[in-house]
Amino acid sequence: MTALPPHFEDWFARRGWAIHPHQQAMLDQASAPALLLIAPTGGGKTLAGFLPSLIELSEGAHDGLHTLYVSPLKALAADIRRNLRTPVDEMGLQIRIEDRTGDTSYTQKRRQRADPPHILLTTPESLALLTSYEDAPRVFKGLERIIVDEIHALSESKRGDQLMLALSRLQTLAPNLRRVGLSATVEDPGAIAAELSRQPDPCAIINADPGPAPDISMLLTDEKPPWTGGGAKYAIPAVLEEVKKHKITLIFHNTRAQAEIFFHNLWLANTDDLPIGIHHGSLAREQRERVEAAMVNGDLRAVVCTGSLDLGIDWGDVDLVVQVGAPKNVKRLVQRIGRANHRYNAPSKALLVPANRFEVVECVAALDAVKAHDLDGDPKGPGPRDVLCQHILITACAGPFDADQLFAEVKSVGSFRTLTRAEFDDCLEFCATGGYALRAYDKWKRLVQNADGMWQLRDPRAAQRIRMNIGTIQDTDTLKVRMKGNFKPLGEVEENFAATLTPGDTFLIGGQVVRYESMKEMTVQVTRRGDKTPKIATFMGTKFANSTQLSQRILAMFKQDDWPDLPVHTAEWLHLHRAVSKLPEADRILVETFPHEGRHHVCAYGFAGRNAMQTLGMLLTQRMEELGLDPLGFVANDYATLVWGLEPVHDPAPLFQASNLRADFETWLSGNAVMKKTFRAAATIAGLIERNLPQSRKTGRQATFSSDILYDTLAKYDPDHLMLQITREEAMRGLVDFGRIEEMLARTAGNIDHMKLDRVTPLSLPMFLEQGRIAVAGAAQDRMLEQEAERLLAEIGVE
Repeated sequence: MTALPPHFEDWFARRGWAIHPHQQAMLDQASAPALLLIAPTGGGKTLAGFLPSLIELSEGAHDGLHTLYVSPLKALAADIRRNLRTPVDEMGLQIRIEDRTGDTSYTQKRRQRADPPHILLTTPESLALLTSYEDAPRVFKGLERIIVDEIHALSESKRGDQLMLALSRLQTLAPNLRRVGLSATVEDPGAIAAELSRQPDPCAIINADPGPAPDISMLLTDEKPPWTGGGAKYAIPAVLEEVKKHKITLIFHNTRAQAEIFFHNLWLANTDDLPIGIHHGSLAREQRERVEAAMVNGDLRAVVCTGSLDLGIDWGDVDLVVQVGAPKNVKRLVQRIGRANHRYNAPSKALLVPANRFEVVECVAALDAVKAHDLDGDPKGPGPRDVLCQHILITACAGPFDADQLFAEVKSVGSFRTLTRAEFDDCLEFCATGGYALRAYDKWKRLVQNADGMWQLRDPRAAQRIRMNIGTIQDTDTLKVRMKGNFKPLGEVEENFAATLTPGDTFLIGGQVVRYESMKEMTVQVTRRGDKTPKIATFMGTKFANSTQLSQRILAMFKQDDWPDLPVHTAEWLHLHRAVSKLPEADRILVETFPHEGRHHVCAYGFAGRNAMQTLGMLLTQRMEELGLDPLGFVANDYATLVWGLEPVHDPAPLFQASNLRADFETWLSGNAVMKKTFRAAATIAGLIERNLPQSRKTGRQATFSSDILYDTLAKYDPDHLMLQITREEAMRGLVDFGRIEEMLARTAGNIDHMKLDRVTPLSLPMFLEQGRIAVAGAAQDRMLEQEAERLLAEIGVE
């Protein structure tokens, strides 16, 4: 057992603390090449991660950078710096701690490279940028440890792949580098450990005592939830009562638009003038920081927020979390629950508020999953090659490199361990020439191989442009919103939303109703206007789809004879549906067909998640068109797809045949806007498209225009181009979630329950009220036009 140095023991004693077993385990195994600590929120995992570094640095023998800390959020890095200063200052340790993010000044960044601190707190993007400089070997030569906080959040996105590629570079520059991962919510610790470690090195996993089970329940209200929608306005009186009972309440939403709507309605109902704030990623940094400071000081009773407060920031004395809307993902729910009672061995308290009737079922399923400690998550796919292309360019910025050595480095990254040399060489060739169809253009000739076989930048001046475009986060095209005559921004709205505004229109931002006045220098000019019903600004944010595991739990619930855990109104609704039709089953597809308002409807229950069910709607209408059934449109949600048309479907089996499904899908996808959107994202990450230029930043429309031209050119002249290969792979597993359709068809194995009915069914009712109905352009439109023409001709007496 590694003993704490005396001055550390004294500090723990002065605070009345005893070292936790998992903190001691981290200290005992501090020399391991890789460690993953899984500890509950408030369990002291950050101190556990830093304790070996603080002890090693307290000896005063280390010169330069010793420990890197990487977090998903800039605010989290700043919060950790504040918290770390406490033990360092109270023990009088001579340790320099600084953070380096997008908010750090240029002067400070230059100084950090010349004279690195002992501990540097940063983000994946800032770290990637640091590795791109020629002096990276000097900056990182003494690096001993890297701590990756909230590693589960990074592993779910390309930011995690970018980070692990950067670590492979650091391991070459600092061979003795030890890796530490910290997380509170991990569904597959072995997979995260394999991602963290240098392959094939092992990674030890330390599990802390999980602590008491959370106090979590569904908020019961006098008013019934509506049939559809995500606003949960009906629950606001009950939520306000809970806010009054607690010190600080975090009210989480799945999207920024829903947070704005809820905050607006909450404020209108807040007759007691409770101090309530709003926090999300589209608000101005100054406004977010004001809210954060007010939370720390205990000046707010509640904050309406999104994923911007998901992760491990300890904001004040939060003692209640409210999740509005079904969480869609159990792991995300557990993470959010942990924001309440941020203390070791204190149960977190949370309430779920379903936004509509079906979400009542989803919330109960999520509650059962949390109680069973059943976290969800899909297995991680192979490392994305667009990120690898960016990494190759970053490496070239730092100086000449050997392709064999770089390939070996990349193969040491968990998600790239199956990468073939041919795939690597394709990425290298793309970085060097742009690929077959583009090699004639100097713009994309970025790398050359010199006489000794080393690869380097063709033009050293290209390094500036490459560095300006480092990152994997795809910012939506946004415009600043400012009060007229005031320089400080309120926040941002999407460019497409701004294009719909005319003078006099009102919308919500930061909880304020503002009136659009004009567009000036790519800025939306507004004034305050609270006397009109606002439009809702459309903010970038994922519409989360139900996880596979949560969907399976819902289907298992449907097997029950009764549902005592559900509110009476929801249980009666399911009983009624079972009486007039049947409830869906996990190993069968339920298809209901019925007439309604002169149209024939098909409702298919697949429980594959919103993206997959929407893609299924595209495929079903395409097949119905081929069969002459004249579909008119469809709408989808997490559990079903509803299609309407002119002809009845007597046999749904041909619509769900797995044969040729992938070919049908790729035919549809090749001509769909999804492909161009996916191409634009991948090409931007890979460096084919530059958003940031030395003198300016391309607008969204400019970037879209140039990427569409590139896509059309490559599709015509070089259909096997690397970027098109990547685009197809990304589209299949991303926006359209085709894999879950294939999983659904494999799970049901062609078993279809066809219920022929004479009216709308209870479970399909919300589909008729769902937003986002998609019209189908096809033979049905021509047929309807012909029928209308015949009717009008007959009306005026023309034969």
